[in-house]
Amino acid sequence: MAKFSPATGIGNAQPHQSGLRRYFQFFILLLAAGSIYPLIYLRQNFETTILETFHISSSELGTYYSMLGTMFLLTYLPSGWLADRVSPRLLLTVSMMATGMLGLWYASIPDKSALYWIFLGWGISSGLTFWAALLKGVKILARPHEQGRFFGGLEGMRGLVEAILATAAVALFSYYVDGKGRAAAETLPSVIMLYVYNSFAVGVLCFLFLRLKDDTPVKTAASKNNLLADLRFLLAVPELWLIAIIILCGYQLFWATYSFSAFLQEKYTMTASAAAFMTVAKLWMRPIGGLGAGFLGDKIGRENVLAITMTLSILGLLALLFLPSTAGSFVLLFVVLLIGVMTYATRGLYWSILESRNIPNRVTGLAIGVISLIAYTPDIYLPKLNGYLADHYTGLAVYQLYFGFIAASGIFGLIAIGCLKSRTKIRAAAQIPTTVAAE
Repeated sequence: MAKFSPATGIGNAQPHQSGLRRYFQFFILLLAAGSIYPLIYLRQNFETTILETFHISSSELGTYYSMLGTMFLLTYLPSGWLADRVSPRLLLTVSMMATGMLGLWYASIPDKSALYWIFLGWGISSGLTFWAALLKGVKILARPHEQGRFFGGLEGMRGLVEAILATAAVALFSYYVDGKGRAAAETLPSVIMLYVYNSFAVGVLCFLFLRLKDDTPVKTAASKNNLLADLRFLLAVPELWLIAIIILCGYQLFWATYSFSAFLQEKYTMTASAAAFMTVAKLWMRPIGGLGAGFLGDKIGRENVLAITMTLSILGLLALLFLPSTAGSFVLLFVVLLIGVMTYATRGLYWSILESRNIPNRVTGLAIGVISLIAYTPDIYLPKLNGYLADHYTGLAVYQLYFGFIAASGIFGLIAIGCLKSRTKIRAAAQIPTTVAAE
């Protein structure tokens, strides 16, 4: 039975990495993280326009995103396995380039039958070759006492990248639609191409400059362990299950924000441009939420901050639901921004709590894959749920049921946080090391 000391834990930066080099590598990672998903989740700011341009229903769009979520689910474990064996440089470069190529196809406004293949491809390029490699890269760079700020920084600064891109996209959209009188459906390809060019550019940067010291996996006897044995080892850690529940509930709260644009237009009769302005303004809260929560979590406890941010996210979502339709724009903007700050703060922290479990570096990617397999199932069922509600209910009832379900589910995340804190205190009081052993 091989013991792993905290020195080999997932949160430890390589000792020979200089501060400047570490932060430069981190900058490359956050550029990639901030550039790959905005193209895929373009619905966040342009859902109504996408439906009109591709002549599809809300239910059909939900089906495409459910397929994307299914691909994520199928690739999380292989992604973790791959991240333990292939360099982040290669994986992230392939991801950015493949996502951009599929974006070119998307920008051509193909028949809706082609959308199946585009979303399936995006599931591979942003799931299999990207996700675990990104998170493992951050954990390699961050020292144990920096986990909160590094993951908060990843969430916050990639959000800054997304906000800059979204602001440029909305400005471009408004220029042609509101300023030039061009139809929204004719303008969408230009918006898509903006994201495509950015994806290609970041892919080149990854290939040329991304050089992690842990880039080449070490071939050791431990690294040749049977995959099933490693899985049994990880599944026997109760804290991993609690972390998966916390991330799942926090991720659902974030998923609710994807429907804000359509909801604001439905309930508050906003124009597409006005609703897009609010959702883009929300994106600018990401650096505040991610960075703020990261530093605060390192000071007063990550679980404590997570409990606060998830509670306020739930309350904000309920407030948005029950505000009168006559509510002023400033009130709505305040609530949307509050939810934005809190959900981004939650996202910035929930992966950092994995560090305290001291999972060995050699199975870090696999651990991320196992947790992601559970925690990101909302990618599958929330789009289907949203589409089902849209087909069987009308008007505001759709959003009341959808947002209500997500808010209620958030309570389970708070319970899981309490359980995780309790287990941590019990271990500390009994002086039981959190370092785990594997066969």
